[in-house]
Amino acid sequence: MKNTFAIISFLIFVSFSSNSQSLSSSPYSIYGLGSLYESDFGSIPAIGSSGVALPSTRFINNLNPASLGFIAQNHFMFDVGGNAIQTSYQDVFRKENRNNVQFSHIAFAFPVSAKAAFSLALKPYSSAGFKISDYKLPIHDSTEEYTLSATGTGGLNNFDISYGRRFGKKLSLGLSTSILFGSTKDTREYVISNSVTTIDKVSSYNGARLNLGSQFKVDSTFTIGANLKSPTKINATKVQSVITYNVNLESSNTVESEAYSDIDDYYLPFEFSVGLNKQFKNNLSINLDYEKAFWEGTQQADLYGSYLNQEKFKLGFSYRKGKNMKNYFDSVQFSTGLNYDTGFLELDNKRIENKSISVGVSLPIENTFSLLNIAYSYGQRGRISNGLIKENYHKLSLNLSLDGIWFVKRKIE
Repeated sequence: MKNTFAIISFLIFVSFSSNSQSLSSSPYSIYGLGSLYESDFGSIPAIGSSGVALPSTRFINNLNPASLGFIAQNHFMFDVGGNAIQTSYQDVFRKENRNNVQFSHIAFAFPVSAKAAFSLALKPYSSAGFKISDYKLPIHDSTEEYTLSATGTGGLNNFDISYGRRFGKKLSLGLSTSILFGSTKDTREYVISNSVTTIDKVSSYNGARLNLGSQFKVDSTFTIGANLKSPTKINATKVQSVITYNVNLESSNTVESEAYSDIDDYYLPFEFSVGLNKQFKNNLSINLDYEKAFWEGTQQADLYGSYLNQEKFKLGFSYRKGKNMKNYFDSVQFSTGLNYDTGFLELDNKRIENKSISVGVSLPIENTFSLLNIAYSYGQRGRISNGLIKENYHKLSLNLSLDGIWFVKRKIE
């Protein structure tokens, strides 16, 4: 049986990895490092991406490293997942649909003592997958306009090394180091009257970030959690080629050819999050999270917009009829959640907000502690306005949470 699980996990990982190079098709991923990517483990996608106060009892909780302190001894956890997304984009003139399959994450967690555990996780951090055609923009201090066409691919990866330790029966503290690395490819064409300028740019990024987490069990049914993420600098370099054309003269001029240079570093803000988890009669569980990211403190601005402080509100419910493992239906978990994100970008004096609702089910794998988590989310991002686009998306998340018991001596030969 263990070999079967390993083969299934490997095949899922390979299939999603083959699609991991193009994670986003959002036009808003043209800004900064691209669209920030939420890689939620286990049943978290079904409960509105909440769970800062959820202990790691049946899956790896990527939202708080302190949750690792509650992993049972001798339990080895493995989590892999991906998403299928159908998105419609609409502005004042037209509507377009796109489909995308995304790799979400692969993670391992294992205890090193009765009160401490490590985890390793690889997931996307951001993705730049956009295509913009003939976008009209005003020329500064002029009544004229220029036309922009742009395409982009790539993004940053996030490799997490986390450690959590429990002190006594109630308090757990955790530390996570995130190593960020990756590159984006950006091709842009600017048209002004009869002049055309093309810029081909490959930008490379690297940096590291610390995350401090805590969880405290007030009693057996009520847990509170908190996270602090450090501000950090993402180092950046680029290789760029620039060519100009004159349409009337049918001539071209190479301004730069694969020129290497440093570019403005990107800054990630200080972030904090707090969460509550309440259980009722061991059947109903409620999660409530609040997050804030201080983007204004990074003092960086984009050519087409500005950065504002970001807030997220998350609410999740999960229900399991009972804990009778002999009755399969009693051990199935049903979940739902709400998520509201104010966004950190302001374009044309309007925030790019994101709001979603989700439902899901966690199906136990027979005779094991493992789960197959399936979640569906519907959400909206942005709005229809002058120069802005509204995204409506349907997302299907599939996560496999394997939990195996290792290093236990046989009692019966």
